[in-house]
Amino acid sequence: MLVLGLLFLYLPMAVLVVYSFNVSELVTVWAGFSPKWYGALFEDEQILAAVWTSVRVAFFSASMAVCLGTVAAFVMTRFGHFRGKTALSSMVTAPLVMPEVITGLSLLLLFVQMAQLIGWPTDRGMTTIWIAHTTFCSAYVAVVVAARLREVDRSIEEAAMDLGSPPIKTFFSVTLPVISPALAAGWLLAFTLSLDDLVIASFVSGPGANTLPMVVFSSVRMGVSPKINALATLIILAVSLATFIAWYLMRRNENKRRVTLEADAQDAT
Repeated sequence: MLVLGLLFLYLPMAVLVVYSFNVSELVTVWAGFSPKWYGALFEDEQILAAVWTSVRVAFFSASMAVCLGTVAAFVMTRFGHFRGKTALSSMVTAPLVMPEVITGLSLLLLFVQMAQLIGWPTDRGMTTIWIAHTTFCSAYVAVVVAARLREVDRSIEEAAMDLGSPPIKTFFSVTLPVISPALAAGWLLAFTLSLDDLVIASFVSGPGANTLPMVVFSSVRMGVSPKINALATLIILAVSLATFIAWYLMRRNENKRRVTLEADAQDAT
């Protein structure tokens, strides 16, 4: 069953990679090997512009989501009971279970009302997409960081403050390095969610800003182009390389830690 499940997941990807080198314009008819669609992909200004827009939006959304999500997680885990804490926790985690259609529609209505009341935003584009993606990505970051904060030994922070460190300095010098893996995981998760989003971006984007999922979806509706296969292959390659690099760094750090522990054990004996 495990083998069948893996084949069900990865065999279509393998077929897609193979057909990205198909010389035919029909994606389901093999007519010979040719990498010409990769050249056509890099000559498509619409797709390249969409890739650049998606990367920028995802980067800024993930960065802002880490800031807001960390603050929200710190309030939920480190502050005692206060009036409205349950409501705050519910609102922070609501985007996790809220349908994307509802989130996108509500944000669209918000931007329209703001434009009528205060004259901003004058048009929808990268800024509105960034705000929308930050809104729902912050919830995921808050959950990840909150889980890490609950596991942190607070005696270390208390010891730092007992030695005269102010709370803000304690947070940046002690707490922040401890939760840095959770921050990195939250940033990567938010970056992936923003880069992959289609529904919310379709509601809050304007004619001057199209993300990569929007361009791909509009292209597929008119018929799958071999350029889409080439694009998907490059995305799979990028994800595979990033995963391999992360695995290699983790394995190297684990080996260093194991060697250090063995050396310490030998010195102790």
